[in-house]
Amino acid sequence: MNTFFETLYEGYGQEFRVDELFFENRTEHQHLVIFRNGIFGRVMALDGIIQTTEQDEFIYHEMLTHVPVLAHGNVRRVLIVGGGDGAMLREVTKHRGIEQITQVEIDREVIETSKRYLPDHSQGAFEDPRVQVVIDDGLRFVQNAPDRFDVIISDSTDPIGPGDVLFTRDFYTSCHLRLNPGGVFVTQNGVAFTQLEEVASTAGLLKDIFADWHFFSAAVPTYVGGIMAFTWATDNPDLRHTALRTLRQRYAQSGLKTRYYNPEVHHAAFALPQYVLEAIGKSDNGYR
Repeated sequence: MNTFFETLYEGYGQEFRVDELFFENRTEHQHLVIFRNGIFGRVMALDGIIQTTEQDEFIYHEMLTHVPVLAHGNVRRVLIVGGGDGAMLREVTKHRGIEQITQVEIDREVIETSKRYLPDHSQGAFEDPRVQVVIDDGLRFVQNAPDRFDVIISDSTDPIGPGDVLFTRDFYTSCHLRLNPGGVFVTQNGVAFTQLEEVASTAGLLKDIFADWHFFSAAVPTYVGGIMAFTWATDNPDLRHTALRTLRQRYAQSGLKTRYYNPEVHHAAFALPQYVLEAIGKSDNGYR
């Protein structure tokens, strides 16, 4: 393998030079490849779609973790659905006040292979005593789990293959039922410009389930095509409007060392371009 061409879109894509191939195998659920590229470092792809790279993963994982945790302000229990590479787990474990972290991953081989070939993603987070890893289908877990959580993070693949069920009304409804009062649900929803129909579809489902829903964004180089949309959903509308002063205080008290996230980025991330607002049926960003 000399090059890797991503197959997410028809008629458009990106190509990576493969400088070293570390792993390639068909797992029980998907085709898994890990290779090294001169610009992005070690790269993981599933079923022909780039999932994460060493050089820019911090943007995605910091935003999906610290935005809901710091907006909430008193998170004790977190559920991560997916995220087998361990980077989301790494960011969640940085919050010392969190007491229990449950991670549900459908593919055990993704976890074990990531530990071996992408160790900087997890940085030992799987060994944190607060962490419980469950190998299960994410939808089935949230439908049957007895626990409730303050934050649920769905770190899923695109709605293709095993990740498809994590973009359904059943999944969103089940996550809503698994949240404690005032809890927050977040997930990735693809690149807004090239996957706008998916963003609009998610919006159409969320509005019937959560009292407050919106999207926030960040630009992640690996996910080409512009800003990435992250779903935000909760029954506490105040959390999306957490004051910048409060975010600064919580960030300082947390002792976090981040490379992308900061309170100002957090606050600004909820401002969406007009074409996204129109696609999700909103006239403005809802600032008060």
